[in-house]
Amino acid sequence: MNTAAAPGWLPSYLVPFFVLSYPTAPPEHPDSFPNSNYYTVGPLDACMIISAIVVMAVLRDATRLLVMEPFARWKLTRDLKKSRAAALANGNANGKANGAASGKANGTANGNGYANGNGHAAHANGLVISRQEARKMRRSVIRFAEQGWSVVYYTAQWLFGVYVHRNVPTNMLNPINVWHGYPHTPLAGPIKFYYLLQNAFYMHQVLILNAEARRKDHWQMMTHHVITVVLMVSSYCYDFTRIGCLIMVLMDLCDIFLPMAKMQRYLGYTTACDVTFVAFLVSWFVTRHVLFVYAIKATWDSWYVVPRVWDPSRGYYMTRNFYLGFCAMLVTLQIIQLVWFWMVCRVAYRVVTGQGAEDTRSDDEG
Repeated sequence: MNTAAAPGWLPSYLVPFFVLSYPTAPPEHPDSFPNSNYYTVGPLDACMIISAIVVMAVLRDATRLLVMEPFARWKLTRDLKKSRAAALANGNANGKANGAASGKANGTANGNGYANGNGHAAHANGLVISRQEARKMRRSVIRFAEQGWSVVYYTAQWLFGVYVHRNVPTNMLNPINVWHGYPHTPLAGPIKFYYLLQNAFYMHQVLILNAEARRKDHWQMMTHHVITVVLMVSSYCYDFTRIGCLIMVLMDLCDIFLPMAKMQRYLGYTTACDVTFVAFLVSWFVTRHVLFVYAIKATWDSWYVVPRVWDPSRGYYMTRNFYLGFCAMLVTLQIIQLVWFWMVCRVAYRVVTGQGAEDTRSDDEG
């Protein structure tokens, strides 16, 4: 328990929920974050994960309800008013023209053509929205807000991951070096905090998947998140953190572009949506089917780099069964992503043929 870093007024049983646990002396020659505090791992780290889940739940609702939903409602209402005004102006122009033509033909001036030129019923002091329009707007507002939180989280977490990656001696194009010097213990404070935040996020996502209406790819998403959580927890406990940090920063990049494209579609920016979707498609292929495959190969090759010893007292956990299980979960993750990539390519085909981008994986409820 890290009571030294906690405020004096904080009860000791709450300390693990607010500060990182298990501080220890730094290694003699650290190869990452030389000025950071260092920590070991242990069961009290679950307390920090619980705190992060609570904070994320609050931030998610605050972002959705106080920022994203009001903005989307204002934007969609304003656009509907503009389209109604344009349609009414067009109807008025047609009514005037028709009234003038009729007046000339009949020798009388007919002013009634002005009032209801195209059948719209509008009030001068407000906007009348049909039940169907209101239902569609409400759905777009809710979806926009949900995707907005994803953009905020993935952007912040990817930037944090890049910061961690830049301070760790690893190479995305030759990731075998993530295994050199194993085990990498103790952990620098930023690495430990990054890992705990990522664990908290995916555990929070599992809760959301089961709390909200199920969508078409519910079980694929659930399988993905469960495997991800198992991989992160096991790699954290068994000192496979370098490969874990590399994989997490690879995964987060394209997750910024997809919700951003959806947000643009909900607001009616179809061209921007298509451009962002192409950026998502390229980043997905590069990070998840090129660089991630390099990471899987490096993990497979680790059998020849890491000492094959089970000695928890010194941080060695490389056994044949654990090695094969870890590789199997990474390959399973890649297979799920290949299925998703096939679905994404179908959407890309619609973009190329001019039908617009619409993600078929999870936007519709099923």
